[in-house]
This record gives sequence, C-alpha cells and structure tokens, in this order.
Amino acid sequence: MAGSPPNPVKYQCPVPLTNHAEIQMAHGGGGRLTQELIERVFGPAFANPSLDVRHDGAVLEVPSGTRLAFTTDSHVVSPLFFPGGDIGRLAVYGTANDLAMCGARPRWLSAGFVLEEGLPLEVLERIVRSMSDAARVAGLSIVTGDTKVVERGKGDGLYINTAGIGVIEHALTVAPASVRAGDAILLSGDVGRHGMAILAQREGLAFESSIESDCASLWPAVEALLAAGVDVHCLRDLTRGGLATAVIEIAEAAGLAAILDETAVAVSEAVRGACELLGLDPFYVANEGRFVAFVPGAQADHALAIMQRFALEGGAGRIGEVRESPRGEVTLRSMVGVERILDRLSGEQLPRIC
Repeated sequence: MAGSPPNPVKYQCPVPLTNHAEIQMAHGGGGRLTQELIERVFGPAFANPSLDVRHDGAVLEVPSGTRLAFTTDSHVVSPLFFPGGDIGRLAVYGTANDLAMCGARPRWLSAGFVLEEGLPLEVLERIVRSMSDAARVAGLSIVTGDTKVVERGKGDGLYINTAGIGVIEHALTVAPASVRAGDAILLSGDVGRHGMAILAQREGLAFESSIESDCASLWPAVEALLAAGVDVHCLRDLTRGGLATAVIEIAEAAGLAAILDETAVAVSEAVRGACELLGLDPFYVANEGRFVAFVPGAQADHALAIMQRFALEGGAGRIGEVRESPRGEVTLRSMVGVERILDRLSGEQLPRIC
C-alpha cells in the first residue's frame, strides 16, 4: 500500500505497535508508520496476489471486451461503531453496493485511510478486520490503498475513502435511461434502519426496541435477479436521502413519473416510532442494505419472489409503478388514498451517516 506523506511532515511510529499503541505523528523518520501498519494491520487482513506485489498500484487482468463499472466513495460516519456495523463494514459494502446497482459483480477495491493522531491501534485493527470480513462476503479483494495521518483533533478518529471496480457479465444496460412506463418498482426490504441506528447511537437515545443498521451486501440479490433472466432496467440503493430521494432521482433522469403506495413500503415499528418521536420521515432516512429495482411489469412477480429470498428482515414488496407523466414527478398514495407529491429534501436530514 502506498502512503509516504510529503515533506516537511513525515510520519513514524515512535513506540512499538502493541495492542495499546496509538497512531502517532512526528517530524522525520520517513514512512515507518505506514510500513508498520502494512506489516501488522493491512497486509494480513487484505492479503491477495495483487496487493502482495507491494507496488504503487494493482495490475488487474480482465478479458478483452469486458465492460467494467467504476465507483468511489468517502466514509465519515460518526460514531465509528454503531449497532449492526462500523465504518469499515460500511466502506466496503457501500462501494460494493454502488457497483451492484450498475449490474456489476464487485471485484476489486482500494482503501485510503486518514488516521487521526491518537487513534488507538486496536480500534484500527478492529475496523480492518471488519473490512476484511465484509470483502469476503461481498466477493471482492482489497488490492491497493494508502494511509495518511493528521494532527490530533483534526480527523475525528478515522476517515476511509474507497474506490471499486466491478465486472458486467451481461448485455443489459442497468441505468435510469432504461426505465420505461409500465415498469414495476420493487423494494428489497423495510426502510429507515441505518439512519435511525446511527442517530440513536450518536445521541445516546434509548428507544423501546433497539434498532440495528441494515448494512449488508446487495450483490447476492442482484446476481440472482440477473441469473434468473429478469430484464432489470434500473437499480438504486437507498442511501443518503432514502427511498424518496432515490425514486425522485431516477424519475428525473428517465424523464418519467412514478407513483408509490405508502401501504406497500415496510417500516418496522421501532423505526416508525423513533421517526415520529423525532419528527423525521422514514421515506427520507438512509439505508445501507436496501435497494429498489425497476423491472417490466410482466416480470414483477417473478422478480419479487427472488428478492424476498434475500429479505432477512422481511419487507420486500411491489411498491409502485412508472408512468409517462408528469415528467420527473413522484407521487405517494397514502394509507387513506390521498396522493401527495414527494419533493427533494432542502438539506440533509441526518448528517454523517455514511
């Protein structure tokens, strides 16, 4: 992993990397800390042939004519650990899921770590182990990376930047431009868990029922849809801005309209109660293990049956359909049959949730 920082400030590890060591910063000493972390933390966790070359980048071989998907993301979630996950697991799944939403099999990931001086080494090791476990579940390899250290009080512990490459193994174009009027909109599970889990942990809120993040890999469900021959038109994970924002973005990009059925969107009682208490709308709360699929109406039942196999907490359902007009408009039909237009949020409902 590359990572020697520029002069005049260079980083080293003034003390041996024991279980109780902290990330420290000092003038002089070259890239000793980076090398120590590679040998002690990153190398054993992420070992694979591409990374083991120890070069400035990874050389990846793909067949001629193969289509690739490429994405990048930065992760600044606070706190670093939360019910159902941590920043490491979130970084891997978040990037792998973006690739899956392109219809691509996640294959390779880079990981850049911005470490704050004073971060306990055992915290970094725990997060790296989590990333290693998540990469194994997602079926990808972490093949290159970087480390930098910033002064105490300027990094909030740890930030992670990731970039991912996936391989597209089919002829479909999975994108908003492929959406057509008459498409069914399918939801993979209940919504609002991740954002509310982060908020509860951050603010020390205790609800009657505990809420865990839905942080998970979405590729297995997408792979099953593609393998079954479903003509997947578009996929979108429901991260910042939640379900409402995702559908609005797709409707606008496709130049079509959509109508959603509120009664068909699953929200757990714990999440619903927490949202009501805090004045939040679960349709706009972030998720990290949920997605919507736009498929031809004639294939909706078949596709939904596949998605339900992967909905561990339940809640997968057919929640709406695509219409010709009004272009870019998304309407929500309420439980009592009243329709209202869903708008974009004017600001971010919950900051620092990914």
